[in-house]
Formats: sequence, C-alpha cells, structure tokens
Amino acid sequence: MKIIVNGKEKSVKAGSTLKSAIAGEPYEKGALVSVHLSEEKVVTETSDFELVTEAGTMVMRLNDSPLADLWRSKALESMKGVNTRWVTHDIVAFGSFPTDLEVDRGSYRYRTYDCFFALGGFDNHTTYLMVARDSHSGSYGAGQGVIGRITVGRHILDSIREGDRILGVRPLMSETSTENVVVTDDLSYKLEEGYRVETAVSIGLDEGSPESAEHLLVLSSRGYIKASESTGSFVSCSDDLDVEIPSERIAIRDRGSVAVRSSGLGTGRLYLYKERRQLSPQHSNAGTVTQGMAILSHAKAGDRFTVVTDPPRALSVGMTQAAGAEFLKAAGIRQVRTGDVSDDAIIAEQSPEHTMSALKAGEVETFGVPRDKVFRIKLSEDDPVSVRYFRKITGLNHKPVGTLKVQFTFEGLPMVTFYGDEMKGKNLYPQEPFKKVKRGDIGLTNQARPHHGLIGIRLKDSKEYGPTGEEPYGTNLIGKFVDDLDKLMDGLSDDDNVYITEESL
Repeated sequence: MKIIVNGKEKSVKAGSTLKSAIAGEPYEKGALVSVHLSEEKVVTETSDFELVTEAGTMVMRLNDSPLADLWRSKALESMKGVNTRWVTHDIVAFGSFPTDLEVDRGSYRYRTYDCFFALGGFDNHTTYLMVARDSHSGSYGAGQGVIGRITVGRHILDSIREGDRILGVRPLMSETSTENVVVTDDLSYKLEEGYRVETAVSIGLDEGSPESAEHLLVLSSRGYIKASESTGSFVSCSDDLDVEIPSERIAIRDRGSVAVRSSGLGTGRLYLYKERRQLSPQHSNAGTVTQGMAILSHAKAGDRFTVVTDPPRALSVGMTQAAGAEFLKAAGIRQVRTGDVSDDAIIAEQSPEHTMSALKAGEVETFGVPRDKVFRIKLSEDDPVSVRYFRKITGLNHKPVGTLKVQFTFEGLPMVTFYGDEMKGKNLYPQEPFKKVKRGDIGLTNQARPHHGLIGIRLKDSKEYGPTGEEPYGTNLIGKFVDDLDKLMDGLSDDDNVYITEESL
C-alpha cells in the first residue's frame, strides 16, 4: 500500500506500523507523530475585530448584545477612515458616523478597555466609538452602550493621539478543521492506504533574529523539544530561561510563528503558536513552522516532539579540525584554523558561534587544542540549580566543550579556582554540608559566603575545606574531575583557559 511520510510517497506492506513506515526519517525516540486520515476545513468569522490605527493595531472582542450586532451590521463600514476625535485620561473617541441610536442621557459605569457608543451633542448623526482608558462613570448620550472590550494591543491606547486615523477594521477569521488526525507516540499504530504521516516539526529560521534563532537551535540540539506548557494559543518550552537575548525582529505572531521572549518575566521562553496573536515588543521572531502543525496542536505539557530546522545548526565545537572542515564545507562555510591546526586537534572554540552569523559571514575560525587538553568531568544531578549554573558559566549548556578560566593557582595549593559570576551565583542555595571532599571534586561557593559563584577543583582530600577553599556550609559539590589532574596542573597559570567536556570526544 502507499502512504505519504514527511511529504514523500512510500510503498509499505499492508498492515505496516508506524515503526516500519518512519524508518530513516527524522524522529527522536518517544516523540509525537501525526497520522492524517482525512481533512475538511471551515472558515468562520469570529467576534474579534482588528482596529488598525496609525498608532498600531488593537483587537476588539464584541459581546452578544443587540448594540454589538448593530455595530457589526451598520457601523462597521463607517469606521474606516475616521479620526481619533478626542483623547482624555478616561477615553479615546473614534468618529463620527451616523446611527439611529436613541438618546439616553443617563450616567453609567465603564471599566478600563470597555468599547461603547457615544453621541456627540446627544445627536445620533455624530456617533462615536469610545474606548475607556480608565474605569470611570459618565453620560455619553447612548445609554451604557457597551459593545465589547479591547483584548489585544491595549498598549496602543497610550500611543494614540488626536487626529490619528482608523486605517481599517476587519474581522478575524477562525479556521476550524474536521481533519481526522491521530497524534501518538505509539509506534505500533497500524497504517492504512493513503494515510499521511509527519514525524517532526520543521522550522525555517529567521535571518533577522540570529540570537533568537540560535536559542531555538540550542533548545532543539538533542533533536527534540519538550513542551513545558500547552494552551489553546501556543506550546512553550521553558528549559533555558536565565539567558540574555537582545530584542530582534518583531513580527505579528501568526499560526506557526516561533518566538523567543527577550525581556520581562520568562526571558528565554520559546513559544510555538497555534493561533494568531498581536506583535509584542517583548517577543522576537525566531522562525516559522513549515511542517508539523498537527503535532503542535495536539502536544500537551510534558510531551516531546522532534524538531528539524532549516538551516541546521552549524557548530563544529567538539569535532576534530579535519571533521570540522568537512562539516562546515557541507554548510557552505569556509574554515580558518587557529591554535592547534593539525587534523586530529579538537575544536574548542568557534567564532562566530551562532549559526546565522556564521552562514552570513561565509567563514569561521576554529580554535584547536590537543585532544589530551580537553579534560573529562562528570557532573552530579543531586543539585540541579548548581549544576545548571556551572554549565551556563562554562558553556556546556549549549556546546560539547566548555571553558574554565583560572582565577588563582599556586604550586602546593590544595585547590585551583576558576572565575564564576557573582550575580548569577547569588541563587546558589547551600546544600547539606559535606563530611569530606576528595581529590578531583568540583565545587562552587554558595550564597552563604562572599564570592558566591566561584568554581574550584580540590587537589587534596580534606574534611575542613572544599574545592574553593570554603568551609562545608559555604560549599556546593557538583561533580568530579575524572581526567588526569597532574596533566591539568602541569604549567597551569592564572587566567589560563581550561577546556572541559562531559562527552567522549
């Protein structure tokens, strides 16, 4: 029988399962797969209307009152081209346009962001649409006249000035699908003739947001993303929040948009949108989903889904200089070797490191070091906060080879210390005090002591002092240096770089 897998026709045996059908396709174990059986789409008008002004765009959601129906049927067409007539502390008024509303001089209460009718001079030939900027009471001639509320773009009300025009008013459409689709991680699911299968969420990266795109590449570097939250509007991933990401290309967040929060609470959170949302200055566009929306639409918190990006990540760190040359060449990037330039040297640093910047430049420098100068460590997961801090400081959170910069070393000292980050280290809460530390133990100074965030490796066993020279209560142990400590210390000086890895290179 014939099926479609990731857009390609395949012939499989009758009764085949997903496992056999997706062999050779991009897929990470335990991730969701969508199986499309049939599809029928219906587009309907919603109760949401975009008000496009010279200051920006707002969305008004109508209520179910007769006045809202009046606005939709008669006043809607009169709104385009009208001006902002007044802007006060309490209201913004758009108009005027004629209606057949009856005059009502009573005083009524309005909540912030209420949208309501008003009659200028108590004359329905000069009707206005008003938006409450603050909660207040007033007599506007059309009774209470509330027809809806501003739900999106509320910040626009602070930017609108008298004379700004309404450029357009348009209803937002809702596309509902009667698509018969199954989303599952059960690879024993049996297929039938004509089924269409998607194994991954494919994302085209945004060239205008190189750092946001790199953040997406880091989050998906394991081949998949795990959903931290799923709502009717988006799926988000909060796996990497303590990051610094500049504001980049701002765009309306359409269905399929992928955005990264660049400021405020949750900086670094990744959003993959299921529904259209207004642009936000706190969100930079990182890319657009080109395949796999059904997977996103059904993903729940805790689910994982395979991610394929275009372009793929172009990071050669951890490869040999020779393997890095081939890898970069395939991406269309010229390699310039520095440091140890021999073929079997390990690439410890790449500049530029970000994929979009490397592709734009067309070449990168790869700094090589001898293989025996990349030292193995093993981290414990007993204290996730401290281990996360260590990976952040060294770069191991986003690449296979990290860097420690020597802060202080001296012959005969029982430890060697490395620079940390005092600001980020302020959240290193004390662990259970150690009874004894051994040669090779890696530790941090916690918030109970000055210089929190300092990193150290113990060179001699001790019951009194940890890897950074602190007493037990000021020390958080995070792992072990499992390589040759004598080779590490041979000729080591202050401000030297030490390269470390958790992998077998």
